[in-house]
Amino acid sequence: MDNQRLFLFIALSFVLLLIWQAWMKDYGPQPAAPERAQTAAKAPSTPAARAPVPELPGPSTTATPAATAPAAATAATGRLVHVRTDVLDVQINTTGGELLRAALPRFAVSAEPPRKPVVLLDDRGDKLFVAQSGLVGDGDAAPTHHAPFTVAHYNYRLAPGENQLQVRLQWSAPDGVHVEKVYTFHRNSYVVRLQQIVRNAGTKPWRARPYEQLLRHPPKEGSSLFLHTYVGGAIYTPADKFRKVSFKDMSKKELDVKAVGGWVAMDQHYFLAAWIPPAKAPEQFYTKALPDDRYVIGTAGDLFEVGPGQTRTVTARLYLGPKLQDILSGVAPGLALTIDYGYLTVLAKPIFSLLRWIEGLVGNWGWAIVILTVLIKLAFYKLSETSYRSMANMRRLAPRLKALKERYGDDRQRLNQAMMDLYKKEKINPLGGCLPILVQIPVFIALYWVLLESMELRQAPFILWIHDLSAPDPYFVLPILNGITMLVQQRLNPSPLDPMQQKIMMIMPLMFAVFFAFFPAGLVLYWLVNNILSISQQWVITRRVEQGAKTA
Repeated sequence: MDNQRLFLFIALSFVLLLIWQAWMKDYGPQPAAPERAQTAAKAPSTPAARAPVPELPGPSTTATPAATAPAAATAATGRLVHVRTDVLDVQINTTGGELLRAALPRFAVSAEPPRKPVVLLDDRGDKLFVAQSGLVGDGDAAPTHHAPFTVAHYNYRLAPGENQLQVRLQWSAPDGVHVEKVYTFHRNSYVVRLQQIVRNAGTKPWRARPYEQLLRHPPKEGSSLFLHTYVGGAIYTPADKFRKVSFKDMSKKELDVKAVGGWVAMDQHYFLAAWIPPAKAPEQFYTKALPDDRYVIGTAGDLFEVGPGQTRTVTARLYLGPKLQDILSGVAPGLALTIDYGYLTVLAKPIFSLLRWIEGLVGNWGWAIVILTVLIKLAFYKLSETSYRSMANMRRLAPRLKALKERYGDDRQRLNQAMMDLYKKEKINPLGGCLPILVQIPVFIALYWVLLESMELRQAPFILWIHDLSAPDPYFVLPILNGITMLVQQRLNPSPLDPMQQKIMMIMPLMFAVFFAFFPAGLVLYWLVNNILSISQQWVITRRVEQGAKTA
């Protein structure tokens, strides 16, 4: 049996299965929007009646915050407060204190000029993705994210030498309740601290419930057919750990989870927005599917009371930034799990740790991939040797197998029996190379996800024309070289007896070259180096087997 052909078919089938599952998950038939959402869409879009959301389940009868109005209407009701730090460029709306825009100056959309910063939060049209927070009163007036706030300044910048910057928004009620919403930004930090300070100067107790939520449209561009990456909601609780909540899941059923500690997030490739409530506070995590293809994931705290003359502060944190392992692990438990290595995380994590260690030594992610490929090849050297030795023996028998096929023609039963007798006589196991190759497949797939999901490789240069290992080769040099190496490998393998299989195997290198043209250059670099090493090892083993047969 041609082991190399078996490996190619298994690998291709697995990749096609992953592509099909990813495509159906994101682009398959979507369920109809909930009936209540369709009803809400017919309501007037006035500031006082913005797409009402049903009440949260549970003992409290306090309603959840209403969804925001369309972005254009929201921005028109308040003024924008511009905040700049060394790592964040944020716009806050005085209506509700919503974060309408968050750009990341240290990360460019493309490695090619002009280097425009990545915009994570955005309130414009189909790109709608905003962070909201507020207080829902228990029968009393309270500042939701629709309430008008006042602010002392409309431009804030973290000055040189300062380590933090605070933006204070004010809201007051006629009954004497005053709420101050304070956003605190820190130098070299993507974590924004939110404080909602309630001062009750009235004559009766005031009760409210804090909430934080993320609202967004599903992105129009989505994932490519060949490279699926997750975009959607995510939740983490100490009891149930990490799980994804896709937009499709939100449409089917509203999330209602009670927990102490945890977080909610809107996840996407390389970047993340997450609300993190206090670790020891009881929270209720929820989702909503809203009209106009809008989705909400959020968290609400317990009802609290502020007596006359008292002050109460509720806090939360908002993470807006890159999915870098070292940063996420220090922000909140489980947040690093948003770096999704799939079912083979147990293999992918040590592979990434080794890759990062090598990069620390050589100072280049491309060369780190090359060295890692060599190390993996050395680790599987003996297994590969078994496979290549089996292929070499099969190649040595190819003329005799061809003669058997000509002798027995279409008599499959006699042909198979004659072939088995020949294998037995020559002491060759035609399946001898299958297991070593199958053992390596999980490692290859784990490395695939490491190279695809690791933020550290985004826009990492290699050499010459490769300026971004996370993007496809702009000149298709690596895919073409990869196709050539596959063709050379085929020359070293035994040729299939069936003419149709021979044609398929001849087309395979061209098909994979086209396939890899859509893959990140880092992935193709790995396969190219692996092929070159495999060719070298197989050539040496094949020569030894053939020379040994001549002297026997």
